[in-house]
Amino acid sequence: MAIDNLVDTEQLESVGSFKIVAVGIMRESAFRKRQKPQTLTQALPGLRRIVKEFWPEIRQQKLLLGISIVGLIVEVIAQLLRPWPLKFIFDYVILADATIPATKFPMLSDSNPMVLLLIFSVGIVGVSGLRAVAAYVNLVTMSLAASRIVAEIRGRLYAHLQRLSLSFYHRVKSGDLITRITSDIDSLRSVTVMAIFPLIVEMLTLVSMVGLMFWLNWELALIGLAVFPLFLLSTVKITKRIHQVSRKQRRREGAMAATAAEAISAIKVVQALSLERMLQRMFATPNRKSLEDSARTQQLSATLQRTIEILVAIATALVMWRGVQLVMAGKVTPGDLLVFTNYLKSAFKPTRQLAKHIAKISKATASGERILDLLDVVPAIRDRQDAIKAPLFNGDVEFESVCFGYSRDKTILKDLSFRVVPGHRVALVGPSGGGKSTLVSLLLRLYDPLSGRILIDGCDLRQYQIESLRRQISIVLQDSVLFGVSIRDNIAYGSLGASDREIKAAARLANAHDFIMALPQGYDTVMSERGSTLSGGQRQRIAIARAAVRQAPIVILDEPTVGLDNKSEQAVTEALDRLTANCTTFLITHDLTTSKNAEQIFYIEHGEIIEQGTHAELMQLGKRYSTLYQLQGAVTGK
Repeated sequence: MAIDNLVDTEQLESVGSFKIVAVGIMRESAFRKRQKPQTLTQALPGLRRIVKEFWPEIRQQKLLLGISIVGLIVEVIAQLLRPWPLKFIFDYVILADATIPATKFPMLSDSNPMVLLLIFSVGIVGVSGLRAVAAYVNLVTMSLAASRIVAEIRGRLYAHLQRLSLSFYHRVKSGDLITRITSDIDSLRSVTVMAIFPLIVEMLTLVSMVGLMFWLNWELALIGLAVFPLFLLSTVKITKRIHQVSRKQRRREGAMAATAAEAISAIKVVQALSLERMLQRMFATPNRKSLEDSARTQQLSATLQRTIEILVAIATALVMWRGVQLVMAGKVTPGDLLVFTNYLKSAFKPTRQLAKHIAKISKATASGERILDLLDVVPAIRDRQDAIKAPLFNGDVEFESVCFGYSRDKTILKDLSFRVVPGHRVALVGPSGGGKSTLVSLLLRLYDPLSGRILIDGCDLRQYQIESLRRQISIVLQDSVLFGVSIRDNIAYGSLGASDREIKAAARLANAHDFIMALPQGYDTVMSERGSTLSGGQRQRIAIARAAVRQAPIVILDEPTVGLDNKSEQAVTEALDRLTANCTTFLITHDLTTSKNAEQIFYIEHGEIIEQGTHAELMQLGKRYSTLYQLQGAVTGK
């Protein structure tokens, strides 16, 4: 498993391990913030892009989608047939003896009215039942297809997030990423089921009904549609205001998610510094304004609905006024007028829902484009096309004139050149911010140098596949991250597929087996978040076991004993000595007493190796290392 998948980037930043602040231009593509489209026309390009991008996932559900489309068509037909049984009952049963205009169905005029009544009464039930079954099939199959498609998209998005490099995560908020992978994905699913397909049904129904209205009587059709311009004007005006309020609400929701995620991830610091009330106030303002925006949206939606109802009433009144005159003149039948008014009322229903559906589709389009923007981000660190699987390393590491920085005008590491013999331990010491953690980040290929190269066993590490490279490097941090799974799984994360025997052997090497067996479920004990129920020393020993099960020839130790009491430090130090035996080891430390036994010590300051040698050589040199060592000894008494 690649190290990106094992190391929590926020934790790295918080503990100072690989602490790197992104300043300058990153090689990942721009991560844009999009505004939600205001109209369906504006949303169409985004919808086309979304469908094109996710077509492979959509195509996998072609059977379910095909069944749903058949159900959709049948539902539309059933909706069109609904008023016709009533028309025939009026014209050929109730008014069978009345003088009516020349009928379009002369065959019915000669039929027994009571037989027709039975047939058309059954027809009312049949048409409604057909529509109900078709709508059920359409909804169920579409919901199932949408859920499957969205599950595939979410899995694809999560896998992509795992491949993005650390520079990307330093530039974005985790709350925003969580929103994209949860609510934005859910928005696609819910809108597909609750807006797009219902809108298709209603628009097909509308077009069909308008056509039938003109077929029945063109004059009444023109009268009924006369209010449409006024309807469209009010709909566009109010919908635009709804969209404006919705966009502001969406931005506030994103800000609230980011604030909540930051506070929860740092809850220990928040409580220790008594920041609860301050953060509550920070959260309360956007929360209150989001509530106000939601209320305003509901108010505008209600205004739109009431406006449309009045317009529908006006259109119905006009049609009835002229329609009755035509019936009395014998130009249309009462049944025709009944069908016509039913269609007129039903024809306005899709338009009444149009604003709501457009708002949902626009929101889903914005969510879909946010997902696509994330998928479009190209990892700054990725395999070359000709990359090969790394062979088993001996552990010969060499830096050749390596320079690194987040922009070329501000370098962090400056022309570093050194070689580490296989099996040797190198201590990286010096003041904070000097570039020690950055140096080992380059070895892990969390970043690539701006110039120069890093060799392992004489080969540039960029020629290797990243996963095969990182699999041969173990790492133990100052505050190692444990996951909310069993202890067995936490250790196995160091080498997926490790056997139970290998896991327990690694735990014994790390001095962890005894305390693990003392836990209620032993190796099956599930960790709380970040392993907070264990002591610092216990967490470190599980982390060491995770590193040990990897059996990597190169080991990175980043302040692994900081903050431990003497007993825990002794147990961890013994475990680390066993872990690093015969391994090429990079030890980052501020405690110079732990660097005494290293074959090489690099004193790094301002991105340069100022002093280099063994402990004895540097003490004899009598410069910065020697001065700092003596100062620490005077303070600690060691």
